[in-house]
Amino acid sequence: MSGLRSFVARRLLLGVAQIVAVVLLVFALTEALPGDAAVVLAGDQPDPARIEAIRTAMELDRPAWERPADWAAGLLHGDFGTSLTSGRPVAQYLADGLGPTLLLAALTVMLLVPTGVGLGVLAARYEGRPVDRLISSVTLAVYAVPEFALGVLLVTVFALRLGWLPPTAVGHGTDLLARPGVLVLPVLVLVARPVCSLVRLVRAGMIDALASPYVAHALRYGVSVARVHYLHALPHALAPAVQQLARTIDWLLCGVVVVETLFVIPGLGTVLLGAVGERDVPVVQGLAVVFGVVTVVLNLGADLIAHRLAPRAGVAA
Repeated sequence: MSGLRSFVARRLLLGVAQIVAVVLLVFALTEALPGDAAVVLAGDQPDPARIEAIRTAMELDRPAWERPADWAAGLLHGDFGTSLTSGRPVAQYLADGLGPTLLLAALTVMLLVPTGVGLGVLAARYEGRPVDRLISSVTLAVYAVPEFALGVLLVTVFALRLGWLPPTAVGHGTDLLARPGVLVLPVLVLVARPVCSLVRLVRAGMIDALASPYVAHALRYGVSVARVHYLHALPHALAPAVQQLARTIDWLLCGVVVVETLFVIPGLGTVLLGAVGERDVPVVQGLAVVFGVVTVVLNLGADLIAHRLAPRAGVAA
């Protein structure tokens, strides 16, 4: 128990340090972006007086070393700043884009976990047999296809040629559940590569666990094969898979830019692209901080779960 407390304390301290580093790094990188947001906002009237007025209104004329403290203090109170182009709170941008991205992520994980774990266990159980070779070959082939290419292929076949599904989410707003067919192709693209990684990790972990001495010892004592597979070997096989799953969820929640752009889904990835195109620095900063914090929290949780499933692996990490 003391070892677990020590492990949790170390990971929590590391997580806090990583979040602080993310906040400082995001501010430094966005400040280093070329160009001037005031010039962009001036639009078709880029006279010096108008540009200077915009810089003063947006507090862009303040020294760079003064602004990080105010910005970080606002983050602690949930204030992500105000958009330079629209005047709307950055938090509103996050709220608008979070719904579609979260929906896509939830549907993807609901398919990913049972499919990845189930196929991984099946492949390990029939190691070296035709079932294992088929699963390994298909997952390797699918993993080799980039998301954009797979998305274009699915749209061409199922939307344009066959007409079974809508090609994009244009005209549906953020209420994607009103037409579930809009979600089918994006979810298939999102789940394709992660499920291949998960299958291969679970398969390798199960094979390694089944070859361990404690499994052979349990079988000698008459423990049933099913009990050995699912109560002894599977938890150890899931330890690395949990960390891979955390990275996948982080990738999904942080806005899958390629998929959201391809299917015109108004999620966080689309919001980020628009903000970068308009050089709307506060929106870019707010999204980057949220993405960074989500990454740290998910990996922290994955470390704790992996440590619980396989304590020796967690300590070694």
